[in-house]
Amino acid sequence: MAGGEKPNNRKRKLAGIAGSVISLAVLTYIAIGLISGRGAWLSWVKGLFSSREPVEYADEYHFDVGRDRVFAVLGDSLAAVGTLGIQVLDAAGNETLRVPVRMSAPAVCAQGGRAVAFDIGGAAVWLFNETDTVMSFDPAGAVIEASMNRNGWICVCSQDSGGFKGAVDVYNDRNRAVYKVRLESGYVLSAALSPDNKTLAVLNLAEEGSRVSFYDLNSETPGHVFVLPGELIIDMWYLKSGDLLVVSTDSLFITDKNGAEKKLYDYSGSILGGYTFTGDFTALHILDYGVGYNGWIVALDEAGKLLGVIRTEREIMSISAGAGFLAVLRSDGFFFYDFGLGELPPANAPGSATAATRILALDDSSALAAGDNSAVVVRIGS
Repeated sequence: MAGGEKPNNRKRKLAGIAGSVISLAVLTYIAIGLISGRGAWLSWVKGLFSSREPVEYADEYHFDVGRDRVFAVLGDSLAAVGTLGIQVLDAAGNETLRVPVRMSAPAVCAQGGRAVAFDIGGAAVWLFNETDTVMSFDPAGAVIEASMNRNGWICVCSQDSGGFKGAVDVYNDRNRAVYKVRLESGYVLSAALSPDNKTLAVLNLAEEGSRVSFYDLNSETPGHVFVLPGELIIDMWYLKSGDLLVVSTDSLFITDKNGAEKKLYDYSGSILGGYTFTGDFTALHILDYGVGYNGWIVALDEAGKLLGVIRTEREIMSISAGAGFLAVLRSDGFFFYDFGLGELPPANAPGSATAATRILALDDSSALAAGDNSAVVVRIGS
């Protein structure tokens, strides 16, 4: 998953957050998109290539989907979603799918060979694979977020009608609606489904702070409710163990459906510059307050064990973890690290990638460096 973009200074308290659900959706888009190691891409890159031979990607890709392009790995292909629609190119750079649709704030989430694309604040979610549009979902209200678990089950968060604060619809891997949540309080922001397809975690904003409610898909009422007062939960996803990994403005921690909590890394007093995650590895980019681009990157395993730390003094624009390596896009070039944060030499630095603003890990030896007008592959040297 599942690279991030440079954040602006952002408020760390929930006070003053008000307005319509669409305003909150835009706030969430900015918070997740600008902070997230998954980026505005919302692309869940989770070690897709660890069990097979590396794919030989082309050196350059030509996507034509308008502005605000976001990217995801889709099987052996690359998907791009932009203001003009959806496009998929195979490893050789040949177009295999094009869906012309208009979007204002495009986003995408991918798992294995399927992906969901959506327009934040829009009215539809598209499910597609490398060659076909499988179907589209039409929630009751404006789309806030969509996510997919490792089994292909989909959660769609939307503004609801009838006086509710929001809704979450769950679809199984056969694209059938199997569960629905309607929130009477607290604006819904995102949702995640457990690896066994049994527990739904719903993130929303309430007066007391960020709130995660756990729902058993066999029950209509929530079980344990986890509340984090005074700070904003930015993102969450399920680990293979069934625990929920949570990123907030102050810390990285895990919790489960019964409320047990374990803090893995505390960065309160600093700024979260970005993060990225695979199935068993998390990297955080932390910035010192008021010291330019000074900060550090920290690497952790699934249990929270510290794997490595490196100091940074240059602007870091994006980070993305692949199968066994971390790709980092800095203002002065591309850099690769192993999971212990030992530096790996890049094999090439194509001139057409000098305007890149984001990076996306591909297989175990390369990453896609993308800007407004180009998308090229940078490879790890031997």
